Amino acid sequence: MPDETLTLRQQLIETARRMAPCGLNRGTAGNLSARVSENGADGFLITPTGMAYEALTPDDIVFMHLDGSFDGLRKPSSEWRFHRDIYAQRPEAGAILHAHSPFATTLACLRRDIPAFHYMIARFGGDSLRCADYATFGTQALSDAALVALTGRSGCLLGNHGMLVLGKDLPQALALGVELEELCEQYWRACQLGAPVVLDATEMAVVLDKFSTYGQQEASR
Repeated sequence: MPDETLTLRQQLIETARRMAPCGLNRGTAGNLSARVSENGADGFLITPTGMAYEALTPDDIVFMHLDGSFDGLRKPSSEWRFHRDIYAQRPEAGAILHAHSPFATTLACLRRDIPAFHYMIARFGGDSLRCADYATFGTQALSDAALVALTGRSGCLLGNHGMLVLGKDLPQALALGVELEELCEQYWRACQLGAPVVLDATEMAVVLDKFSTYGQQEASR
């Protein structure tokens, strides 16, 4: 196994193990992947189905080809389809995280989109976080629904299921997962006191523009 691939497999395992301490997962729920090329083939590495993250070794991580075939000792996560389809449709995606975190799942079970109750909703690319239509886990129908909800976004809820985020790499995917769960908790708590005040389209357009240049930028030469 090339050193680069081994390093990414280990990083995938370490990130998956951080999901529980970050409040995103319990047990074997959820899954995580990273885009990669192996032996000249484009595809992605993904966590195996039904295995505790604490027990994983680099050899347990599965390499998925974009045609749905896979290499490795284990079967891939049952949700490999939406990982495959997101990588095919979203070239900026370098890593994908799916979790059954408490607050995101609660809102997903209510089939609720999350409106712009807080300006940080813009962190995910729009003025709302959509909730995808429900479909049975592991099916193409679920992948199709997720792609619709992710249009123009880097995160969404999955109806009666959980959350899904995509990032440029594993650290960003984990950070976005944590941020989405925090927003879901804040929205849930605000709803206990009444109807949250939603920022209007004009303000969210301003925020989205500011986010386009937010953070560290490449220094001009």
